[in-house]
Amino acid sequence: MPKADSRHNEVLSECLDELGWSPKALARKLNRVFGAGTVAQSAPYYWRDSAGVPRSPLPAMTAYVLSQELGRQVSVEHLWQGKVLDAPLLLAADANLERTWTVKGLDQIVEDWVLGGLVDRRRFLAISGAGLLAAISHYLNGTAGRGTFTPRITDDESPDPLVAQVEQNLPLLQVLDDANGGARHLPYVGAQFRAVGLLLHEGGLSENATVRLIRAFAEIGQLAGWMAFDSADHGLAQRYFVTALRAAHQVNDRQLCAHILADMSFQAASRRHPSDTVTLGEAARRASVGGTASVQASVLSRLAHGYAAAGRTTDFERTSGLARELIETRTGNEIEPRWMYFLTPNHLECQTGYSMINLGRSAFGEGNRSTGRGLVRRGEALLGTGAHMVSKGDPSQRRALFEGAWLALGYSTSGELERSCEIARTAVARLETVRSPRSTELLQQLAVELRRRQRSPHVKTFLPELEEGLRIYAGTGPGRADTVGA
Repeated sequence: MPKADSRHNEVLSECLDELGWSPKALARKLNRVFGAGTVAQSAPYYWRDSAGVPRSPLPAMTAYVLSQELGRQVSVEHLWQGKVLDAPLLLAADANLERTWTVKGLDQIVEDWVLGGLVDRRRFLAISGAGLLAAISHYLNGTAGRGTFTPRITDDESPDPLVAQVEQNLPLLQVLDDANGGARHLPYVGAQFRAVGLLLHEGGLSENATVRLIRAFAEIGQLAGWMAFDSADHGLAQRYFVTALRAAHQVNDRQLCAHILADMSFQAASRRHPSDTVTLGEAARRASVGGTASVQASVLSRLAHGYAAAGRTTDFERTSGLARELIETRTGNEIEPRWMYFLTPNHLECQTGYSMINLGRSAFGEGNRSTGRGLVRRGEALLGTGAHMVSKGDPSQRRALFEGAWLALGYSTSGELERSCEIARTAVARLETVRSPRSTELLQQLAVELRRRQRSPHVKTFLPELEEGLRIYAGTGPGRADTVGA
């Protein structure tokens, strides 16, 4: 082991060499896993070359990332030569979730959320592979059995006004995400989740009111999970999703269970875990059987996105086609879940579009330019019909930012730099009101690519605007990630 006063962290250096990473690559990985702005790109050079020690919780975050990438445990003590202790508030996303799939088990999990409250200082680390699947394995393999309560949609003869108020508030919470992105209002939605959890934990409600509250709790948990995912807080998102899945299971709401599993699949695709995204997506498809055409189409579209992320082009084409067929032939006579408001034929087209661009960019990276060009152009055509040009007053601002960032990446890939810059300029303007690190990561990726193409007059003019917009976004406004440097 290196001497304690060494001016070079040999352990960190060896880990980076084994991965073929520069210190800047480590910083980028930390920012991707824990959110933009987590660490300055220059900080890991100081850690490696001058034996610098970052402040908590970065030592544990770094050990976690290196352990995940190397496939073996890298302890905090070993990595930093005993100069810092492990961070007790840094926990795996499934910590304390290993309860029975019963009402009692759900109540124990709800109690943890309630006691955490707004001052919960725990940071949850995303899990993957066997760890992620273990957290929901009893649901996936059927050993969880049926939930305790019979599904009920209608109110009883004496509806509880408090329960009705919770239900009526759900669409308004969804609007917050659509208009402003996940990072801006996640603390508020999380507080609503805990408030409903407190009602459930206190008990004393009729069975009908309990069923309705559990379903509302699951819906808010799904929304909070999605918003945490949009905020790039992946561990917290998984924790919300798993809790919401357990709640939906207790009222035997298979459609909501399918929706949550599909969200988890989509998240795994964005985290570049292709095996997880396919496993979760296929589980969502099985859970959606018997659901409305819209629910099945939504789940299939997420599975298709997962196939695209895994490079399974044939499966992607087949599954996206099935989703499109379901949404185009639906009768309109089915009673849709209240959370199914967002799905339209255009939404599916756009999701197919950025999935195609993702596939095409991968093909370009593998040297298959002809296939890549065809996929990117098809994706651009589909995505071009979407929300990327809606006005600032439109309620779909987060979607507009995300789709605009993807479309700009598509045109950059196909060499249409003027069009790429034009679309990205509109997307950057949305950063004034939308806090969506998931979307901003795409713009950061675009900035990296445009820096290599500054001979283009369009890039030369626009790139400073893009970099300034990203700089302001990272440094100001609600929901930003605090920078924890060396």
